[in-house]
Amino acid sequence: MNPYQHSKKRSFLWVFAAATFAVFLFSACKKDTAGNNGNNPANYDSKVIDRWMTVQLKLMRNTTGPNHGFARHFAYSGVAALTSIDFGHPSISKWKAKLNGLTGLPAKEQSYRYYFPANVNAALAAINRSMFSNASAADKFTIDSLEAALKNEFLQTEPAEVINRSETYGKAVSAAVYAWAETDGYKNANNAYTPKAGPGYWIPTPPAFTSPATPYWGNNRTIIAGSTKNSKPAGPPAYSTNPSSPFYKMAKAVYDVSATLTQDQKDMANFWKDVPGATSPGHWLSILQQAARQRNTSLAEAALAYALTGAAINDALITCFVSKYEVSLIRPVSYIRGEMGHKDWSPFLGTPGHPEFPSAHSSLSAAAAGIMEEFFGKNKSFTDHTYDYLGYPVRSYPGFSAIAIEAGQSRLYAGIHYQFSIDAGIWQGKKVAGNILSK
Repeated sequence: MNPYQHSKKRSFLWVFAAATFAVFLFSACKKDTAGNNGNNPANYDSKVIDRWMTVQLKLMRNTTGPNHGFARHFAYSGVAALTSIDFGHPSISKWKAKLNGLTGLPAKEQSYRYYFPANVNAALAAINRSMFSNASAADKFTIDSLEAALKNEFLQTEPAEVINRSETYGKAVSAAVYAWAETDGYKNANNAYTPKAGPGYWIPTPPAFTSPATPYWGNNRTIIAGSTKNSKPAGPPAYSTNPSSPFYKMAKAVYDVSATLTQDQKDMANFWKDVPGATSPGHWLSILQQAARQRNTSLAEAALAYALTGAAINDALITCFVSKYEVSLIRPVSYIRGEMGHKDWSPFLGTPGHPEFPSAHSSLSAAAAGIMEEFFGKNKSFTDHTYDYLGYPVRSYPGFSAIAIEAGQSRLYAGIHYQFSIDAGIWQGKKVAGNILSK
């Protein structure tokens, strides 16, 4: 090969190498700028949501507030996670349109790549800071620490500009969701209220005899539009003090069962006491977390299950409190002491400070179970480890509906609800879940 030929070949190789590098560089840039180039939240695991659920359960345990009020924290956190990744998954985008009046969500930067776990991390860190603004300094540090730890993990495999872009988007989503949450009516839930007076109406219950809690909770805006349609249960039996009346017999059933509680019934009541612990919405958040782990859900599945389960619980409690204060039914402890003459009788657990009908435990639990069956299947056996940290024995169930039924039934053994109120709550929760899923 003469020097000219050798030089020509070498020049060709340099040109080829340069062209190859240019293609590689263009492809690398294109990966970061071509939409999401096939990127989809269904392609990621849900560990980021799992870790934030753990933190949120801790926040619920450590923060004061009405038990049912934590449904909002659950629901809006799920919505923040969901809407932070909605543009990556068509099914999620469709659900976003069902959210009741949510506006102000940011537009994604067109033709740029996002790392969806980082979107979710930033959104959940921000929404938890906002929703738990009265958390302790230690718990606020926990939020900051988890956000930073996850970001550092993401930076091991993803460019900083992608992570920063995702964080910015997630925080903007959280700001929009929180602004929406602040207008749902919860601030007016404890406005001045005069309880109904007369035979059969609710009166403050021992031992604290507190004023009625959150009498206007039923005025809150729902998460899903139309979720509470036709969800008002039939009313309880007509109030009566006649021993042969259905109402008297209903109250006597509470009294009778309290005298013969088995150890399992006591364990059931304590397991669903939910205080101290995760609160009632938090107990179902724990169940959701455990089910998502067992199913090994994707990020997309976990975000949607998180949002819809939280929405179902939140919305079921809204319609439940509408009925509670419309009916304003006397609690078993008041009736048994005052009308049945058992002046020293006390329920196994303390009675919540709001009217009796329907059972909130039943309503929120049936709503949660209905959504979870849709995600994880009916008749799927489940063992609940929520209260392992308290040393409670685990409880096992043949399916999520069975969990809801037990949660409701536990309130009879606790001496808190009549059976009729429990059954009405189960019906109501199922109705809410059905309304949501029909959309």
